[in-house]
Amino acid sequence: MNQSTADLTIRELNSVDELKSSEAFQREVWGEDDPADNSDIMLALQHEGGLVAGAFADGRMLGFLFGFPTRQPDIQHSHRLAVHPDSRGMGLGAKLKWYQRDWCLERGITMVRWTYDPLRRVNASLNIARLGATAGTYLLDYYGKMEGINAGVASDRLLAEWHLTAPDVVQRASNPLTPPASGDDLRVAIPADFGALLSNDPKGALAERLRVRAALTAAFADGFRVSGFDTETCEYLLTRRSDPASGRHA
Repeated sequence: MNQSTADLTIRELNSVDELKSSEAFQREVWGEDDPADNSDIMLALQHEGGLVAGAFADGRMLGFLFGFPTRQPDIQHSHRLAVHPDSRGMGLGAKLKWYQRDWCLERGITMVRWTYDPLRRVNASLNIARLGATAGTYLLDYYGKMEGINAGVASDRLLAEWHLTAPDVVQRASNPLTPPASGDDLRVAIPADFGALLSNDPKGALAERLRVRAALTAAFADGFRVSGFDTETCEYLLTRRSDPASGRHA
């Protein structure tokens, strides 16, 4: 399965050499100190039904995506999504995720889950606002101490749940423009640029981590769920828990 434009092709990686190249690609994106996923493991998982894909232009990898099966045959765990620093702003992250959706639906997979740093605006904008994923689980210091671009604060993560046939997701698939933010009962703001804050003010970054951690964990415990992200104000939108696959409130 390939998705192509005049200058871009998104496809599965199809050789050991490409899998090995993806290790170097991961280090370019996350830093030399952040261990890359091993090509041997990715090869084995690919043979067992996992997805290892890349976005290519003129033979060069610009983006990378790695997902693997879970204990539930209709759910995939999406482990890595990366776009090279010099190729950002091209919408490659979204293109790779829509490719993943098509790939999964062809194989009877109807939900994809992944974790992401709730303080990274670019990830919240993609995962929640553009793709229509939702979240109701907060994972404290999920990976323990991390290196590379994630060094310096606890590795808290949100568990994004992407229901591939949910009405909001189907609508976004046919009209990928980010819909306006609306319908929230509660808002939680995050920093506009957490990466810069972490580099320039580590104590401030830690304070923001703890503030957002407290706000989201309290909201989830009180029956709220992340259902949107306002890209203008940089705020999560939370509503009372509902069935994400149908949009009905519980």
